Amino acid sequence: MTKTGKAKQLGKQLIGYPDEVVPVISSKDYLSQYAHNPGHHIASYLVGLFPILGWITRYNLGWLTGDVIAGLTVGMVLVPQGMSYAQIATLSPEYGLYSSFVGVLIYCFFATSKDVSIGPVAVMSLTVSQVIKHVEDAHPGQWDGPQIATTLAFICGFIVLGIGLLRLGWLVEFIPAPAVSGFMTGSAISIVAGQVPALMGISGFDTRGATYMVIINTLKGLPRTKLDAAWGLTGLVALYAIRIACDILSKRFPRRARVFFFISVLRNAFVLLILTIAAWLYTRHRINAKGKYPISILEEVPSGLRHVKQPDIDPELVSALAGQLPVATIILLLEHIAISKSFGRLNGYKINPNQELIAIGVTNTIGSCFGAYPATGSFSRSALKSKSGVRTPAAGIITAVVVIVALYGLTPAFFWIPKAGLSAVIIHAVADLVASPSQVYSYWRVSPLEFIIWAAAVLVTIFSSIENGIYVSICASLALLLIRIAHPRGAFLGKVRVRAEDNKESREVFVPLKQDGVTNEHIQILPPTPGVIVYRLEESYIYPNCSHLNSILVDYVKENTRRGKDMSSVKLSDRPWNDPGPKRGEIDLQALNNSLPLMHAVVLDFSSISQIDTTAIQSLIDARNAIERWADRPVEFHFATILSPWIRRALVAGGFGMGHASGRFTQEIAAVVPYRDGLRDRRLDELRHIPTDSPIDIESGGDLKRESSISSASGGHEPLLSSDTPFFHLDLHAAVRAAESGAERGTTS
Repeated sequence: MTKTGKAKQLGKQLIGYPDEVVPVISSKDYLSQYAHNPGHHIASYLVGLFPILGWITRYNLGWLTGDVIAGLTVGMVLVPQGMSYAQIATLSPEYGLYSSFVGVLIYCFFATSKDVSIGPVAVMSLTVSQVIKHVEDAHPGQWDGPQIATTLAFICGFIVLGIGLLRLGWLVEFIPAPAVSGFMTGSAISIVAGQVPALMGISGFDTRGATYMVIINTLKGLPRTKLDAAWGLTGLVALYAIRIACDILSKRFPRRARVFFFISVLRNAFVLLILTIAAWLYTRHRINAKGKYPISILEEVPSGLRHVKQPDIDPELVSALAGQLPVATIILLLEHIAISKSFGRLNGYKINPNQELIAIGVTNTIGSCFGAYPATGSFSRSALKSKSGVRTPAAGIITAVVVIVALYGLTPAFFWIPKAGLSAVIIHAVADLVASPSQVYSYWRVSPLEFIIWAAAVLVTIFSSIENGIYVSICASLALLLIRIAHPRGAFLGKVRVRAEDNKESREVFVPLKQDGVTNEHIQILPPTPGVIVYRLEESYIYPNCSHLNSILVDYVKENTRRGKDMSSVKLSDRPWNDPGPKRGEIDLQALNNSLPLMHAVVLDFSSISQIDTTAIQSLIDARNAIERWADRPVEFHFATILSPWIRRALVAGGFGMGHASGRFTQEIAAVVPYRDGLRDRRLDELRHIPTDSPIDIESGGDLKRESSISSASGGHEPLLSSDTPFFHLDLHAAVRAAESGAERGTTS
């Protein structure tokens, strides 16, 4: 043997390379799928960053008509909403218009959804107000609100952009719908509670505090209601009256439904216009000596884009914002992805979550150059855009034109807009974010635990803060996910013969031996042949749950099969300390043990297992060892419906399925601390004093036949599964049949 050959042999011995090599998938096979034509993958990635290139060349007049109508419609709603939401964020109205303009303009170049409208939203505005309050309380007078909001937009946008470019959008999937609905509902209640004082003209307390305190202080302040309530309450009643009337008339006159739809859409602008005219007529001659008007109005709104510049990012401000960035980023990406997916489902197209994150990341990063505060997808405006017949994302350009016209041409008229009227618009828009009773009841029907998470998110948001509400809902959801992974469902199976009513042919199906609430309780379920157990795992077999499944399997074997060694005749000094067995002379227990069947085979249904890891393989080896110690004999392990070549590779590495006795394989594949006293790798049959020159081959196959074959290119037949692993089976029927035939052979011998 050459030196190279000796070195290879020494290396194989050092790492424990098996003498018999079963063909399995390799890392090279895995990497080859990505290494093939990398230029194509890079080009696809770069082109995918600009989805507009996929449809702009096919743009036509029909699309333009729908986009113009939708763009104008959304623009007339966005202008009053943008100024209103800036009021929630405790910023001047123009900052809401800046966010509105940049959001709808930039998004269309990166969007994969035609319906979503980007801009200021209620929940994000509330978060901005709380961030500003947090920074001002910690560093009073050091930075003003607009700089804090702009810096927040830049940092959050940059973070979300990075998540999208790295294709980490799947992280959003860890937050379930009830958790999102919970903090959205709690936030909506918080926003409504915070706007009622402005609606009624009540002042004298902090409206950015805990929601329950705002409600209490509002009720205490009702006697201090001012004239603003005449505008606020009138506007709120008018908004609901117009919407309800249009809904009723649309049902009564379906042919005019589209007309009533656009009347309903324009209600915000119409009501705000009437309130503004009324405020102008009443207040223009009623200014007092201090320059105050009888009601709160917006007063001067700067025209144009006056804050276009390089964003002023102060490192100290970034440090002050650090603790608030997680919650702001979560809201920014979570609300947008939820909305875009929702409209994608409704309108029959699929969005790319990673690209959507890139879109809002770029939008907010560029928006910081215009003085904008964080913007994300708006549900109400997206619904409006969809119902208006939008055809492509280019409708955002039309909306941007409407906003820029308002910024340059209508700001003098904004002077007289009553703040109570803006509060009415906010309350009217945000109230729709509160989950309906039917929606909440559906959470309870589907999953009571998720209903509890929803309720916890709402209550924590109301009694603490939106930040804590989000953290509670996310942490509770992740805890529930981990519990479900660590304690998966599983069942020991029996057989039932079924047939269709109009068909004489019958077939066997495997169902849980115990009633599971799904199968008919009056059906008799037959267990497998004595000495054979069949278990179906219903979750990936990985490190959080492998010990749990190990315990279930071993405990079931000990309860339902015979112990191979008669412990009543063994000296107490020779018995294990933790398993003493029956006392000497206890005939009843030994008689009960003798009445149970001998253990022969375990059949594991892997049809629901998509992943397996090293810890799980070690746990499976431990289970095999424990079962064989109990039975005092070799036990077959059959595997049905292996879904992945990597699962097959892992099982082979653990010594399963290859037709050899377990004693021929190492008993520890995942040693945390290697044990080097020479006993670690001794065979199980050696430890039982079984001669090693005649190893027991429990998986030799004998007369076991491969149950499935397919036609080969030469015209003959080839086995569907590799003959190197005779105990890996195509389906559960084949696995149970092989195990039962082996048990019958063992009984007759």
